[in-house]
Amino acid sequence: MSRLAGMLLVVGLLTGCATPPSSVPPVMLSSQASSSCALQATAEALMSRGYVVRHADASLGRLEAVFSRWPGYRVLVAIESPGTDGHLALTALRCGRPMPSATLERLASDIAARLVDCEARQ
Repeated sequence: MSRLAGMLLVVGLLTGCATPPSSVPPVMLSSQASSSCALQATAEALMSRGYVVRHADASLGRLEAVFSRWPGYRVLVAIESPGTDGHLALTALRCGRPMPSATLERLASDIAARLVDCEARQ
């Protein structure tokens, strides 16, 4: 009987990652920096918080980073219309499900401060 309960517990834990994603809008940041400068500032902010940048492409305006320890967060950054009135869209995922935007507030404020420095250097 305890074996069955253990199997049910494992199955129950695994189904938490298999649930369909909810629709949480990304956190948006305004930036007038170039896409390469914005991605560099974002990558520096993520790395200072323990994230590992897996992929960054300034020509596509995309960056993907993962948290280097448990829990396995994944952050996706997309730059929309870089330069004048550009926006950075930040999305954090855990088990494929979007994290609430409140969890990204401190990271977003750090990135915003770095973007101001980046814009000042241009």
